[in-house]
Order: sequence, then structure tokens, then C-alpha cells
Amino acid sequence: QLEEFLNFKQLKTSLKETILLEYYTAGFLWAKEMNFSLIQLSGFMDLLNFLLENLRDKHMTLGDNLKELGRSMAGIGECDSESGDLNFFSIEQAKAVIDYLTISLFKHYKLYEYLFHSPGDEFVISNE
Repeated sequence: QLEEFLNFKQLKTSLKETILLEYYTAGFLWAKEMNFSLIQLSGFMDLLNFLLENLRDKHMTLGDNLKELGRSMAGIGECDSESGDLNFFSIEQAKAVIDYLTISLFKHYKLYEYLFHSPGDEFVISNE
């Protein structure tokens, strides 16, 4: 279902689509294991997409993307704060999200840069 939602048409031949499907699927399953509510799950998936778009479309550096994550998380845990977009997370959940992003995206940032910005796609010839 995620494959259809992401509109991936060349999953069997595109390394990029396969990697991105794995990225989103792993994030979704992690959020489900964390027992996030529907709004938290949606916000988390939006955050995954936002950070990838920053890298893919804006060619954002790791440092700049980390700053964007900080802006998104600003104000979590403050009752009267309107600065953060993710106020529906508790402080503990926000820490877990940051830890997850560190091991899933930021630790492998150079690989994702290569995925999005290397010349040409490599296509898989067969399923074997």
C-alpha cells in the first residue's frame, strides 16, 4: 500500500525507489512500535518526508537539515508554545524521534546524498 501511496512505478528496477520504500516502511513500522497516535504517526511521516525533501530538492547539508529538525522540534513540552510544528509529541517521544533519525537518516546522510545527486540511475536487470 505504501508503494501505491508513494506512486512508485519502477520498484523492481529502480534502486532509488527500493531504498526510499525501505526508508518510509522502516519509519512507519518504528512509529507503530512506539504506539504513536494517528496524529503523531502522521506528523512523524511528514517529518521523514520533510527531511528527505530538504536533502533531495534543496541540497541541504547535514548541518542545515539538523537545524531544520531543531526548528521543527522547538517548543515541545511547553504548554504555551506555538513555535514547534510537532507539539503533539511528549519530550520523551521527541528524544526517541531524534534518536531514530540519527541512526536511520543522519548516520547515512552521505549515502542519501549520493542516491539523490549522483549522475544517472542504475537499473536492476532482473529479479534474481
